[in-house]
Amino acid sequence: MSFVKNARMLAVRGSRMIQSRGYADEMKLTFAAANKTFYDNAEVRQVDVPSFSGSFGILAKHVPTLAVLKPGVVQVYENDGKTSKYFVSSGTISVNEDSSVQVLAEEAHSVTDIDVNEARQLLSQYQSALSSASSDEAKAEAAIAVECCEALIKAAE
Repeated sequence: MSFVKNARMLAVRGSRMIQSRGYADEMKLTFAAANKTFYDNAEVRQVDVPSFSGSFGILAKHVPTLAVLKPGVVQVYENDGKTSKYFVSSGTISVNEDSSVQVLAEEAHSVTDIDVNEARQLLSQYQSALSSASSDEAKAEAAIAVECCEALIKAAE
């Protein structure tokens, strides 16, 4: 078979696959943590998430994705133009072929509820714990807490 015929065959197969994937024109968001459900299968325009592979935005028809949340801000752009920001400590993000998105956080709070002074005090406390930690486990726990506190302060400022 010639190169041109192979290229045509691949192009036709690729276009059929794209057409059959069934991406939706709207995006449904479920965003929950152990303490609260923020969105339950709600239609939204965009979601920005912090992940260990980099922060990224999600729109309808986004490629299916699975990622791990890192401490930071999840920003939700609703269809009516309202924007909401939430601090998340960790969790997972899954984007499905039907444009549904699940953000499942270990802990999440509205950014407006964050007390910056308290977050700074916690950061100082955990930095002290990190410098005085004697075991690898204690060092790891303190380092994670320091990372969370730094992200918390950044989110609130």
